Amino acid sequence: MSVALPTVFIGHGSPMNALEQNSFTASWAEFGAVIARPKAILSISAHWYTRGSFVTAMSSPRTIHDFRGFPQALFDVQYPAPGAPEFAREVVKLLAPEPVTLDQDWGLDHGTWQVLVHMFPEANIPVVQLSINQDAQPAHHLELGRRLAPLRDAGVLILGSGNVVHNLGLADWQMAEGGYDWAERYNDLTRSRFLAADYGALAQYESDGPDAKRAIPTAEHYLPLLYVAGAARASDPLRVLSDSLVMGSLSMLSVQAG
Repeated sequence: MSVALPTVFIGHGSPMNALEQNSFTASWAEFGAVIARPKAILSISAHWYTRGSFVTAMSSPRTIHDFRGFPQALFDVQYPAPGAPEFAREVVKLLAPEPVTLDQDWGLDHGTWQVLVHMFPEANIPVVQLSINQDAQPAHHLELGRRLAPLRDAGVLILGSGNVVHNLGLADWQMAEGGYDWAERYNDLTRSRFLAADYGALAQYESDGPDAKRAIPTAEHYLPLLYVAGAARASDPLRVLSDSLVMGSLSMLSVQAG
């Protein structure tokens, strides 16, 4: 019997991480090197935040450069992984009765490819993206992760890509390392909840008070963590891949279940 693949949440940070070699990108590369080769990857990226739910269903997803003001070298990056239309239809079935639309327009945004260029640089594993429905409550995102969990037994890597603490409005762009006190506290709280498998508490972040309001001014970078928590199992070993804050208000915490 094959062993279920892990599920992983990556704190992806700046798009420049696609080009850089640092402790964060090294942890992504190590993860990709030590796990069993996935048959496919399902990515839930902070950068596809939609009204309703969508899943990419094209055979050749484009590389989306959804940012501005970065060097040309970053815009030159391509991640030509194949899509998987049949797998996309399987995702739709698993999430039922959630209405999920098969999408032919999106592709792979930088929340996905800036991680995968390090994790699986050959770009030869099929990749499908699932959008984040901004109209759904946090507990519903956790439930969708639970519905996706059987994919792990079929050789699918469920990847969440975002940041636990993500407040660019309060970022100190000259502060390469370290975090504000409130950012450190909320990062620590989230990490401890995940490692204690207290996934229900992760979905109740909106009632966590001032630290959470600063850490999560908008939900899209936090919610991918709930899909990974939902896809985790009671028997899973839990570990931290990397854990640091940069620019005062950006957490690079990455965690794995399984």
